Amino acid sequence: MERKIALEEHVSTPANNAHWDSAGEASRNGAEWMAWIEKRLLEVDDRLRDMDKNGIERTILSLTSPGIQSVLDPAEAVKAAREQNDYIAETYVSRAPDRFSAFAAVPVQDPRAAADELERAVTDLGMVGALINGYTNVGSSEKGQYLDEDPVRPFWERVASLGVPVYLHPREPLPGQQRLYQGYDALVGSAWGFAHETATHAVRLMLSGLFDEHPDLQIILGHLGEGLPLLLPRLEHRLYLQRHGTGQGAARRTVSEYFGENFCLTTSGHFHTKGLLDTISEVGSDRVMFSVDYPYEYMDEATEWFDNALIAENDRTKIGRDNARRLFGFA
Repeated sequence: MERKIALEEHVSTPANNAHWDSAGEASRNGAEWMAWIEKRLLEVDDRLRDMDKNGIERTILSLTSPGIQSVLDPAEAVKAAREQNDYIAETYVSRAPDRFSAFAAVPVQDPRAAADELERAVTDLGMVGALINGYTNVGSSEKGQYLDEDPVRPFWERVASLGVPVYLHPREPLPGQQRLYQGYDALVGSAWGFAHETATHAVRLMLSGLFDEHPDLQIILGHLGEGLPLLLPRLEHRLYLQRHGTGQGAARRTVSEYFGENFCLTTSGHFHTKGLLDTISEVGSDRVMFSVDYPYEYMDEATEWFDNALIAENDRTKIGRDNARRLFGFA
């Protein structure tokens, strides 16, 4: 399929690399592989060649995880977000504006400043929304603030007023919550912990009442919804049976209603046709979009799978291009 659009595609900057635990990543993933990743995160020409080779017309770039979310000092986070967004706009998007768009990095450490930076990035830099790498560290690497919590509400008010989507990208669980993975370090990140952490974060958003306050908000989840298309029906069933108990949040509707109206899902890093068909059966083909998760995944592998997956051709066109065009207002 030609003219595909991909939207979980990562870049880095020299400043961002200073906050990145590359040694820890190398120990879990292998030093040679991480060296390849770090090189690919910073270049442009090889990325464009891979896009041409694989029929990808446009990619939406984003600052690789954990990005701004790991900066402990709020004032530094605000400054870093502005600098990183300017760098991405100048270094990547301006090189090929007909091929690259970008999500803004936002300093949720200061939610009002995050709202202002998002608005600047959208109105001045032409960015198409925000990508947030999970929880945001506040004051300590051991403490995280989730996006459903009350201090973040001013940020969501601005998102709603701007009418742009937010991509909720995975991040490793907080250090104090990693006991489950001890002895199995390979599970902490993208192999397993990412999905567990991000799916739970998404459920928190559903139960918080956020989508009752802002019913048009659109959240994007990668990796075919982090397992939620399969798990959400049981969650809804159990919450109903436990409805007379406590701790169910402020939501006025069911989780499946929010999932079907306020969430879009991508194929990033999950190239499995049965999983795609299950996802379509739960949310419909209008809410699924093609993505790669480059450079952590290979464009060749993603497109070989997607272009030949046993799905209806009209669904392939919607997922590969049309749904993203509609969501982001691309011509």
